[in-house]
Amino acid sequence: MQPRNMSMSGVVDLAAVKAAQEAKAKAEQARAEAAKQGGGGAVSTASLVIDVDEAGFERDVLQRSTEVPVVIDFWAEWCEPCKQLSPLLERLAAEYNGRFVLAKIDVDANQMLMQQFGIQGIPAVFAVVAGQALPLFQGAAPEPQIRGTLDQLIQVAEQRFGLTGLTVDPDTEAGPGVEAEAAPEVPAGPYDALLEAAVQALDAGDLGGAVQAYKNVLSDDPGNTEAKLGLAQAELLQRVQNADAQQVRKDAAENPADVQAQIAAADLDLVGGHVEDAFGRLVDTVARTAGDDRDAARMRLLELFEVVGSDDPRVTAARRALARALF
Repeated sequence: MQPRNMSMSGVVDLAAVKAAQEAKAKAEQARAEAAKQGGGGAVSTASLVIDVDEAGFERDVLQRSTEVPVVIDFWAEWCEPCKQLSPLLERLAAEYNGRFVLAKIDVDANQMLMQQFGIQGIPAVFAVVAGQALPLFQGAAPEPQIRGTLDQLIQVAEQRFGLTGLTVDPDTEAGPGVEAEAAPEVPAGPYDALLEAAVQALDAGDLGGAVQAYKNVLSDDPGNTEAKLGLAQAELLQRVQNADAQQVRKDAAENPADVQAQIAAADLDLVGGHVEDAFGRLVDTVARTAGDDRDAARMRLLELFEVVGSDDPRVTAARRALARALF
């Protein structure tokens, strides 16, 4: 693996502040709903900090980074600053409660990884998001600086890659002999009427009305999962409503380098139930493009993930394929 030379500030500049805040609210909502439903797929607090070696790097870091940001702490037993930084990072991993996973790599035992990341001194901290390596900082940085960097990392992961982190089993958060607190109840928003109006508009074929109704909910409650899913579905149907399917597919077949043609064909693929074809088409487009074209294909792919649902195994597989294409 050859890490990219990317600065954190350069990535963060691409994310609009409002969109990042909405993505964060969505992540909170997803975690709260998973907890209310019994914490399906939840992980233990202990699994938020892992020791990683060269043999397990692809599985424990690269693959895991398609689900959650992975922060890498390069350390060694003889490194005095590491003895200050590592416990702080471990404490923050528990405090951030699944928003990132901390991978600890002993450089003495994993010289190849140290060389591949181009590390000149330790402690050194990197992150991997959807397969992309990001240098964070070197040395024992002060806690406020580290928190700020982590907050930026989480915003980028949510905004650009749709990574909402892991759900942590609340029963594992308390120490021995301490009763774990129950997850707080999240009151439902007063949006039942608006959501019902959106459904009725969909049933009546009023896609514009449905889109607006869902947007009305999200303007006040950006984390509303039902509205987010409904909006993605309504916008997809709106995009293909007046499309000439035969012409769209002809254009895509004759112009494989035309990104907009591939995006339009992917929309039709998904509406027709050909989920893997839609995802594969856009992943291939991402892999062979760059700049604005690549970003357009990637963003549409993330929108289609919303339509299908993050729990669908086809989405999980496509996220991994997207990470490989980007990296």
